[in-house]
Amino acid sequence: MGCTCRQVEGYQSANWILMDYGDIIVHVFDRDNRLFYDLERIWRDGKRLDVSELE
Repeated sequence: MGCTCRQVEGYQSANWILMDYGDIIVHVFDRDNRLFYDLERIWRDGKRLDVSELE
């Protein structure tokens, strides 16, 4: 995709990793934290993006 990751947080603990690409934030959770934080509920009105359509 040609995007540069500006910042990575949480890599050492690996419970919740956040990757900042500027306009896009990527969250990677372990199972327990994914269930606890439930970002799909918090952002249920957010725009979904099909990354397979990105150039």
